Amino acid sequence: MNISIASLALFFAAAEAFQVGPTGRVSTRLNILAGKESAAERVAKVMSSKPAENADFDKMVKKNFPGAISNKELESKVASILEGKGLTPANTLLCTSLCCDELARSLEDDLNEVYGHNFNLGGLSGFPFAGNTGFGAMSAHVPDDGYCLLVHGPHVGITQDGVIGKVERSGIALVDNCCGSAIAASNYLKGITDGGAKINTRLQQFSDFQQGAVQELILPFGKRLNDADDRMKELPYALYDSQDILVRDIVSGGSGGIKQGLALLSGIQINTSPDTLDYFHPLRFDYYDENGKVIEDLLPSLKA
Repeated sequence: MNISIASLALFFAAAEAFQVGPTGRVSTRLNILAGKESAAERVAKVMSSKPAENADFDKMVKKNFPGAISNKELESKVASILEGKGLTPANTLLCTSLCCDELARSLEDDLNEVYGHNFNLGGLSGFPFAGNTGFGAMSAHVPDDGYCLLVHGPHVGITQDGVIGKVERSGIALVDNCCGSAIAASNYLKGITDGGAKINTRLQQFSDFQQGAVQELILPFGKRLNDADDRMKELPYALYDSQDILVRDIVSGGSGGIKQGLALLSGIQINTSPDTLDYFHPLRFDYYDENGKVIEDLLPSLKA
C-alpha cells in the first residue's frame, strides 16, 4: 500500500487535533492560529494593509462623533490592554454581536486575524439574537484556562463629505444607507410617533422576525429620536442603549460559564468609504473575573 508523505502529515495533524486530554475527554483544540506572535504584533500586521490616516477626515469624524477613535488606534490599544490582563491569541475566544451588514465585518475580520475565528451572537443592527443559548454555547468553547473577548454594538455610516447614515461601498455607484436595518426601524418608529403608521401584519413572521424585533426594541426611544437635532446621528446611540441592556442581562445570566475572565468591549462602529479607516466610539470596556463580577473599568485606559 502506497501512502504519500502529505497523507501521513494530514493524518498526524488530525490525530493531534483530537488527542485525548488528561481528563480522558477528546480534545477539539484545532490550533487555528499558528505561531507565537503577540496580539500587538498581529494588529501591526493587519494595519499594514489599511488605508493611510487622513487628518482632515479624522477631524470630521471626531467632530460628528466625539470620543471616536480609528480602528487602528482601537485595535492597538485593546490588544495591549488585554495582554496586560493575560488575554492572548492562544487563550482567548473572540465573540461578537455585530450587524449582518458586510461593512460590520471590517472590525470583526481584523480581530479574527488577531484572536482567530469568532463565535457570532449578532444579527440585524447588531442585536444579540443568539441570546442566552448562544452565550452558553460560546462559553463552553472557551479554553478551560482561557478568556473571552466579547465585542458588540450597532453601526452607522458616514460619507467622505460628512453625511451620516450613508456610506460609499466598493463597486457600487450609489451612496447607500448604513445601517439599513436601523434606518428602516427608525422610519417605522417615526410613522408611529407621527401618527401615520399602518398595521403591519407581518411583524411576527419568521421570514423577517429579526427586523420585527429591531422595530419593537427601538420603540422606547421614539421621543428621544424625534427631539434629536440629527436623527441619524442619535439613532446608533439609541440602538446601543437597547443592546446594552440585553447584553448585560445575557452576560449576567450566563456568568457561571465564564472561565478565567471576560472582557466586554462595546460601542458604535462608524463605517466609512473603502479609502479611509473605519472608526469606533467605545462606550464600555469592562473586565469580568471568573465569578462573573465586573472588577475593572478598562475604558479610561482605552481613552488615554
